[in-house]
Amino acid sequence: MKVVASDRPWDRLACDVLAVPVKSGKPLEGLEPLDDALGGWLREAVALDHFEGKRDSVLQVLTHGRLPAARVLLVGTGAAEDLTDAGRRAAAAAARHALAVRARRLGLWPGAFPPTPEVAAALVEGALLGAYRYTRYKPDPSPGLESVEVVGVRGAAPAARRARLLAEATYFARDLVNGPPNEVSPTFLARTARQLGRQLGLRVQVFGPPQLRRMGAGAILAVGAGSRQPPQMIVLDYRPPRARRTYVLVGKGVTFDAGGLDIKTHEGMETMKADMAGAAAVLACLRALPALGVPHRVVGVVGAVENLLGEAAFKPGDVVRAMDGQTIEITNTDAEGRVVLADCLAYARRFRPDAVVDLATLTGAAMVALGYHAAAILGNDRDLVRSLVEAGQRAGERLWELPLYEEFVEAMRGEVAQWKNSGGRYGGAQKGAAFLRAFVGPHPWAHLDIAGVAFLDKQEGQAPHLPKGATGFGVRTLLRWLVEG
Repeated sequence: MKVVASDRPWDRLACDVLAVPVKSGKPLEGLEPLDDALGGWLREAVALDHFEGKRDSVLQVLTHGRLPAARVLLVGTGAAEDLTDAGRRAAAAAARHALAVRARRLGLWPGAFPPTPEVAAALVEGALLGAYRYTRYKPDPSPGLESVEVVGVRGAAPAARRARLLAEATYFARDLVNGPPNEVSPTFLARTARQLGRQLGLRVQVFGPPQLRRMGAGAILAVGAGSRQPPQMIVLDYRPPRARRTYVLVGKGVTFDAGGLDIKTHEGMETMKADMAGAAAVLACLRALPALGVPHRVVGVVGAVENLLGEAAFKPGDVVRAMDGQTIEITNTDAEGRVVLADCLAYARRFRPDAVVDLATLTGAAMVALGYHAAAILGNDRDLVRSLVEAGQRAGERLWELPLYEEFVEAMRGEVAQWKNSGGRYGGAQKGAAFLRAFVGPHPWAHLDIAGVAFLDKQEGQAPHLPKGATGFGVRTLLRWLVEG
């Protein structure tokens, strides 16, 4: 798709849809020249449809040749005072409308809002995210967007380029999570990582069962024992010249979770191909780092397994030993993600990182607490948690901090082993994070529980840039954190 940002005047852009974000209650503010160019039709349409500019609402007006654009689309931004976040939503709504009318060329003009490079970036990012479709197995007969052009903004090309890279990374994660589990297996993730390594010059290591046994990674081996698919620990290493800091991103990669012997219900199992969304986010971030010019060393560690019910499946009551020697009593085989991450976090310590961030669809408790609108974040370092929350705000991805009290740590201590992998129903998100903390080591660490936001059963009620299915949550937050600090 062609993406352009320029200071070209809005009235000289030939496109199928020219979208303009407008303020709630003042949908015509600053648009008098546009209304004049349309002979007053815009004002008439606003009055006729009682269009008020409510968030995500749209009003289309045909230009009948009065402009090079075939249609003008007003997109409401609600109570937003600026377009740094609202522009993302408005552009996504415009892109979804453009696809619905089979438009190929989408233009975006800030209208009455300040025409800054940051606004142009938000518009580009939103339009691309809103235009996403997963068509690998069900081709869409509609043509899709061929170009997105932001006009009326000076000096926006670099910001628009970065916005495109962020959106493309999100596409990559969405495609992985949307893929069927018979294709997207632990072996497939390993193969994907190797391809990224060859294409981008990343160092990639894949540890299969023989290497994992030698490394003492009994936790990940236990979870993967019930599947014919061999478990994999995948490590990607991005090392730019003169990097002064090292960050490790850890992703849960359970490519399908049947719950093990503590088997899930049919409803609980239906979307469990998405239990590798954390791994997909990590791979997507590593893919984007060279093009974004991130100056830090970034290591991605992915634990990729299937949690099935084969004859060798781990059982409630088993005790497994993690890579760092700590022992884990299995009290629930459906709390497998934290067991996988125990080995991944222990492995991450060898890099002596400045910070570790893990992403995991870890607990239903996080979804109960925050619904489908925010991820939980917990950690052992206030500055790290704060910086990630702020990066999430800039990305339009909400992170809400939950407390990590010492009582949650005590609740995860085992009776026959040092730790148990399940600590009861209440405070489940905090207990899961408390378990993970035991394997982190002394460095700053943050845990993102993305269970409620990584995959949406329906799009209704969500922001226009979040599709039904995989959202790619976390990719743009982490990349902003790594690029902007």
